[in-house]
Amino acid sequence: MNQRNFTSFIVLGDSFSEGMTDEIIDGNYRGWADRVADELSKHINGFKYANLAVRGKLIHQVVSDQIPAALQLVEVGSLVSFHAGANDVIRPNYKAEVTLPAYANAVRQLAAELQKIGAHLMLFTVQESAATERKTGVIWNERFKVFNNQVRQLAKEVGAILNEANDGRYPNDVRFLAFDRLHLNPEGHWRVAQGVLENLNFPFDANYKVPLPPAKQKPFVQRKAADLLWIATFAIPWIIRRLRGKSSGDGRSPKYPTLQPWPK
Repeated sequence: MNQRNFTSFIVLGDSFSEGMTDEIIDGNYRGWADRVADELSKHINGFKYANLAVRGKLIHQVVSDQIPAALQLVEVGSLVSFHAGANDVIRPNYKAEVTLPAYANAVRQLAAELQKIGAHLMLFTVQESAATERKTGVIWNERFKVFNNQVRQLAKEVGAILNEANDGRYPNDVRFLAFDRLHLNPEGHWRVAQGVLENLNFPFDANYKVPLPPAKQKPFVQRKAADLLWIATFAIPWIIRRLRGKSSGDGRSPKYPTLQPWPK
C-alpha cells in the first residue's frame, strides 16, 4: 500500500486522541493527532482532517457515537485512527469479558466498512510498565497486556496499521506524562506523533526514540508534597466522578467533528 495516497485523516477515541494534556491552540489541546495532521498536510494536496475523539469516553460510547459519524465522513483514501477501551481497562469495575469482545467487534465491523470504501484503519497498543512501582500500575499493566495482545491479533486479522507502543521505540518514562500521571504532556504527544509518522512512511524526527537523561532524585519532602497535591487535584475528583457515574467528557463535543481543510 502506498500510504502517501491518503486523502484525509479521521480520528476516533478518547483523551489520548483528543490530545490531553498537550499545548492548547485556539482553545483546544493540540495532541499527537493534530501534529500528525500538520505533517500529512505538507505532502498531500487537498488534505482534510477530522477529530471526533472526546476525553473520558468508554468503548461503547466511541462505538455508538463516533463510528457512525466517522463513516459519514470516510472517503476513498481516508486514514481512520481508532483507539478506545483504555478508559474501561483502568476502571475499578473493569470487566474484560465485556470490553474485549466489544473492542474486537468494533474493529472488525469498522475494518469491513472501510474496506468497502477503500479507506485504511490504524490501531494502537498501550504502553506498559510506566509506573510499576505503584500497585495500581501493576494491575493496569496486567490488564493492558491482555488488551494489547488482542489489538495485535486484530490488526493482523483485518490488515490494520498498528502503532506498537512496546517495541522499544518509545522510551518508557513517566516524565512524558502530565501532572495527572495519566495523560501525555507535550513531549509525550510529540514522540507519539513522530512514531506514527514513521509507521506511515512520512518524514519524522528520529530523536523521538532517544531517552531523556537520567532523572535526578527529588528530595523526599518534595516527592510527598507532589503526591498530596496530585491526590487533591486529580485522584479525589476522579474518584468522585466515578462514584457519581460522571465523566470528564460529559457534555463535550468533538473539537473537529467534520472534515476540514488542514491546516485551518
